Amino acid sequence: MQQRIVIRFLDCTKKKQLTKAMQIAVSVAGIERVALQGENKDQIVVVGEGIDAVNLTSLLRKKLGSVELVSVIPIGELENREEEEEEYTYGTTSIQPTVYPTYPVWTYPTY
Repeated sequence: MQQRIVIRFLDCTKKKQLTKAMQIAVSVAGIERVALQGENKDQIVVVGEGIDAVNLTSLLRKKLGSVELVSVIPIGELENREEEEEEYTYGTTSIQPTVYPTYPVWTYPTY
């Protein structure tokens, strides 16, 4: 079963570290694709079959320092989640009160 693993680097600011992380990830058996993700390119996404996520995370921690395993999702479930989210977004309505309560405004005479 194929799975998608997302790993985040907590203090990775150098491009050399990201390149090294991708090289380490590709060297693990079963990995088909590796990509960078996130606003600061601080997450690495690994897609493959039969990958040990804990082993991959520990390898990256040994070589690069602080690394956090964000998610491990089987690809079949990912497609189902996207379909559920689409159905959910089309079926939702925002409920807002039509009548807002009014409170008395106290005015005091000024001299």
